[in-house]
Amino acid sequence: MNAPLIKLGRAGSFALLLFLPLPIVVIGATSFAAAGYLRFPPGELSLRWYAEAATDPRWIEAFATSLGIAAVVAVLVTAIAFAGAYACHRLRPRWLPAFELAVMSPLFFPHAALGVALVNVLAMAGYLGTATGIVIAHIVCTLPFAWRPIVVALQKIDGEIVEAASLLGADERRIALGIALPLARSGLVTALLFSFIISFDEVTVTMFLTGPQVTTLPVQIYAFIQENASPVLAAISTATVVVTLLVVMLLERLIGLEFFVAHDPA
Repeated sequence: MNAPLIKLGRAGSFALLLFLPLPIVVIGATSFAAAGYLRFPPGELSLRWYAEAATDPRWIEAFATSLGIAAVVAVLVTAIAFAGAYACHRLRPRWLPAFELAVMSPLFFPHAALGVALVNVLAMAGYLGTATGIVIAHIVCTLPFAWRPIVVALQKIDGEIVEAASLLGADERRIALGIALPLARSGLVTALLFSFIISFDEVTVTMFLTGPQVTTLPVQIYAFIQENASPVLAAISTATVVVTLLVVMLLERLIGLEFFVAHDPA
């Protein structure tokens, strides 16, 4: 009796899986069009727009800025998340639920509202329109994604190992850096790569924080498309998607994605 519903559900899931990557496929195909406008199907194929993106100083500078900011953010937010998660894991304070709620709070607020709030904070600190200000904002936005896998990795460490090290005279610094850090490596790698991807692709918050001296690739794309719908945008977008997919594939191969979605142990 449920067989038709099961078949319908499978058909719907299959159709959804085909539909989700369809925009990416269209943009990817459009990026190879020789015509000077967005066209699908692309017709005559050419690498003209990839060559233009690779030689235009605007795109090169924006890509380098995004790459540098994402790398710095990934390292800093992973270090911050590990320090905080380790302290909470060892101390288990009463206010831990409230603290974790605060850490995860950037997920609950619209990024536009978060961007407006950060404009005021960074302006008072003198970092508005600077790379430092963007790094600070991206740390706030990516902290929840770094926190979760590190917490899960720390919870999987055998407590007896830590207890034995403590009995043998190891202090907290040695336990943290010599035992917890290596054993939580899977969570650290997951946090590092996820933070890099999110920072590299972030646009909504960053739009409020860029200035004449610094802009990122997503913001440059958004600004460019307001004036010109050149196929170079399709080429840059395709390259960005490819870079993101490569990082995700690397994450899956090295660690697996379960560290990001795993539940707390009972």
